[in-house]
Amino acid sequence: MKILCDTHIIIWYLTGDNRLSTKARNLIDNQNNEIFYSLVSVWEIAIKHGLKPDKLSLSAQSFISFCAEQDFREFPLHQKHIFTLDTLSRPDNAPEHHDPFDRLLLSQAKADGLTFMTHDTSISFYYEPCVMIV
Repeated sequence: MKILCDTHIIIWYLTGDNRLSTKARNLIDNQNNEIFYSLVSVWEIAIKHGLKPDKLSLSAQSFISFCAEQDFREFPLHQKHIFTLDTLSRPDNAPEHHDPFDRLLLSQAKADGLTFMTHDTSISFYYEPCVMIV
């Protein structure tokens, strides 16, 4: 399985955070799965680390280095991912979702046939079969 991890999933994995479920850890550790991190996550970390380094001590450069050590694959951002944003659907009565990083990560997974692994339950309101809530 090709899995694109949400930013927090990879951070939790890299830091040994106990919020990462056993299911998620097993999927990431499974040698039959290809694990990807997105340049969108690198961008998100760079912004959040720059604004509040006390809340997110991991820099974008460190994140990339740690991902490389784990043999996670970098997933680029292309125009088709941005255009796929227009195809994401949610019911009108779903709770609002304001995270543009999550929407772009979901769009990448959808456009390229990857499974998007997240812990964010607000993503479950999208009508997208590529979503895996762990």
